[in-house]
Amino acid sequence: MVKLVLLLSIFIVCYGEVSSGGTSRPKVVNIGAIFTLSTINARVSKIAIEAAERDVNSDESILGGTKLSISFHDSNFSGFLGIIGALRYMGSDTVAIIGPQNSVMAHVLSHLANELHVPLLSFTALDPSLTPLQYPYFVQTAPNDQYQMAAIAEMVSYFGWSEVIAIFSDDDQSRNGVTSLGDRLAERGCKISYKAALPPDPKATRNEVKDQLVKIRLMESRIIVLHTFSKTGLKVFDVAQELGMMEKGYVWIASSWLSTVLDSTSPVSPKIANSIEGALTLRPHTPNSKRKRDFISRWDKLSDGTIGLNPYGLYAYDTVWALAHALRLLLDKGVNISFSKYTNSGNLDAGGTMNLEELSIFDAGEQLLKNILATNMAGLTGPLRFRPDRAIINPAFEIINVIGNEYKKIGYWTNYSGLSVVSPETLYAKPPNRSVSNQHLDNVIWPGGTTDKPRGWVFPNNGEKLRIGVPYRVSYRDFISQVNGTDVVQGYCIDVFLAAIKLLPYAVPYKFILFGDGQQNPNYQDLANMVASGEFDAAVGDITIVTNRTRIVDFTQPYIESGLVVVAPVRKLSSSAWAFLRPFTPIMWAVTSSFFLIVGVVVWILEHRKNDEFRGPPKNQIITVLWFGFSTLFFAHRENTVTTLGRIVVLIWLFVVLIISSSYTASLTSILTVEQLISPINGIDSLIMNNEPIGYQVGSFAQNYLSEELDVPKSRLLALGSPEEYATALEQGIVAAVVDELSYIERFLSNYCKFSIRGNQFTRSGWGFAFPKDSPLAIDMSTAILALSENGELQKIHNKWLSRKACDSQGSNLPSEQLQLQSFWGLFLICGSVCVFALLMHMCLMMRKFSQQTPGVSELSRHGSSTPSERLQTFMSFIDKKEDQPVKRSKRKRKDTLPSVYEKEDEYINISKRTHMGTSQNGYSG
Repeated sequence: MVKLVLLLSIFIVCYGEVSSGGTSRPKVVNIGAIFTLSTINARVSKIAIEAAERDVNSDESILGGTKLSISFHDSNFSGFLGIIGALRYMGSDTVAIIGPQNSVMAHVLSHLANELHVPLLSFTALDPSLTPLQYPYFVQTAPNDQYQMAAIAEMVSYFGWSEVIAIFSDDDQSRNGVTSLGDRLAERGCKISYKAALPPDPKATRNEVKDQLVKIRLMESRIIVLHTFSKTGLKVFDVAQELGMMEKGYVWIASSWLSTVLDSTSPVSPKIANSIEGALTLRPHTPNSKRKRDFISRWDKLSDGTIGLNPYGLYAYDTVWALAHALRLLLDKGVNISFSKYTNSGNLDAGGTMNLEELSIFDAGEQLLKNILATNMAGLTGPLRFRPDRAIINPAFEIINVIGNEYKKIGYWTNYSGLSVVSPETLYAKPPNRSVSNQHLDNVIWPGGTTDKPRGWVFPNNGEKLRIGVPYRVSYRDFISQVNGTDVVQGYCIDVFLAAIKLLPYAVPYKFILFGDGQQNPNYQDLANMVASGEFDAAVGDITIVTNRTRIVDFTQPYIESGLVVVAPVRKLSSSAWAFLRPFTPIMWAVTSSFFLIVGVVVWILEHRKNDEFRGPPKNQIITVLWFGFSTLFFAHRENTVTTLGRIVVLIWLFVVLIISSSYTASLTSILTVEQLISPINGIDSLIMNNEPIGYQVGSFAQNYLSEELDVPKSRLLALGSPEEYATALEQGIVAAVVDELSYIERFLSNYCKFSIRGNQFTRSGWGFAFPKDSPLAIDMSTAILALSENGELQKIHNKWLSRKACDSQGSNLPSEQLQLQSFWGLFLICGSVCVFALLMHMCLMMRKFSQQTPGVSELSRHGSSTPSERLQTFMSFIDKKEDQPVKRSKRKRKDTLPSVYEKEDEYINISKRTHMGTSQNGYSG
């Protein structure tokens, strides 16, 4: 029996071992790592990865006794060697690869990973174009470069710059990073003005770097973004210092490669420190934690003091732990770590020389990838989780200002709230706020040791002069003209430009180029188009700022106001016996006269029952109404008003009369004492309605404005080339009026006194100098023009060229307009409203008194014994009857008078009854 039990036990144990042999945990899991081991990031990452490997293997609770075996392959800056290393790993049962270090190899190796189901995890190949849709087995375990470029773009926008120059290594990661920078700048109205590509790191020679920097030094932008790697980057700074490009006025923004140099090689050599003085750089932000502090305290021992720790070492450590957690989930589910031979090679290996059969597919690779993407752990870099698009959550960067051997943290950038001096962990606890007012950074020490923010651009020092287009005018030559027989131009516009350019803090070489044939005024829209296309670098002259031009060029601040006006022939207005009627229009006379009558009637109604002066025979009452109403014009009314409502109406009406009479007096005085000029054209509205031809200046925007904005047929528009043509066309009736800008018309009227401006300006604009879009020179010139205006220089130039004595009649060339009803309708509305209100109040009071003092009539009405006409007649009789005024008496006498009141009421009742009886006898009652 004992032997039987023993044999059964041995069978069960042996069977269990056989049955569980397919799902037993492997003793070792192979992981590869591909780096260029001589680089700073690779040296730091290797130490961190080995430390993470030891930490994972020492904790059996992680993999349950399974050990990680991480081996390194040195690609030595060679894509070919990187591919060889990856093929070696994928033929030796490797479940995952940490790396590659750069994006060039990542693009290639990702295709192998897709075929063989081996995940690639990289914290340094951060090309934004490595998307999960194309490369599903490639995972970036650090924030990719699109966030770093977004941070740089926000810095450029924060400091108010509009253009940058990008220097980059011509490889996938740097090139695509700069492309992402251009997209982020465009979102903020900025742009990359020049891209300087250098050979891939570390192949760029000193001469190649110098050639690019010499070109950049001749350009106008002084904001330089350097997106490369440490060897090339330090070489660029060294050459830039040699060329004087690390002095005042320059701005250098380096991507995170510079912060890794500062962290891992501190202190840097004096030569490097001098070359990077004042630069800005970014460092991936990792929140402070106990685990991070403990790891930093271990670092000197781990590295033997050979190199400093940088954030990418922390990401390397966390990458190993994320992979370990993903493997644990895989093993805990009993999944086999198994590999299958790669069988999709087709005929590629028919000759037997490529040994593709050595490649193997990781059977659980897809499940391992899902476990990696489901990572949710707290690492040295903070919370490590992936969004649905596989981006790391909460990307953040520290903004570093390099100051000698040290550096100063001036703020942070987060994808959550933009730029801030507050740590990201504090911001995450608040609602996101990316408003402009919430963006802050500390003060910066710029290259050259200055704390003043650089302007960001200078006038390009390329030996070429600024090509300035100048309209070649044949009329109104006071504004701009060519000096006979020379290339010199002069005039009001030229003097303004010369005065403004003298105020710029830098020299601007320029030359004027005449635009036009000298036979007629050029088309100013064509001039603006030539500036937009680059044929001219600017345009100076009497160029009107209009909407369609602002879409293609940038204008300075207007240096003179100008708008379209109408000028037409005028004649003197002869005096007549009826001149006193001119101040008011006919409708104004009619409404005013009506209100005199209306007010008289209203006051009569309000005063009739109580005021003896408004009572009497009908003829006298009509005369009283007319007399009272019209006598108020001279405040000569003799009748007193005793009712409160009547006094209110009269008070308001007298105020209206005061305003109207004062306006009439002023207008009539002007008519009788000032020479008046009249014309059938009173402004742009009357000009459009009369369907007669309209003149405009050749080359002016007036033609487009009249035809496109005011819908004037082009057949009515006639181009005129000079003031003489204006005068001839107006005198001979060829055109009814000329539409042109006020500045030109003022010059025209100073010589031709038979014409006058009719109406007001119907457009508001000004003249400015035109520059290409986003030209910083336009901003500086605008500032200079404002300075000229403030110091009075602009007025002096105006007086020099444009102050001529006008014709004697020009002071009165605008006829006095008749006073319109629309100027007084508010007064009439108030007066009319008061009259209506007073009448309504009066009728309400009368009806109330009528019902109280004639109760018999009300009783008969309720019993249907009175017709409506009888009740109305009774009410009218009541209204017409004079109301006794109350008299102050003693209490006893007031008591004596009470019967008389009741007697009057009885008398009204008896009258009502007699009327009712008489009506009934005549057969009119029911």
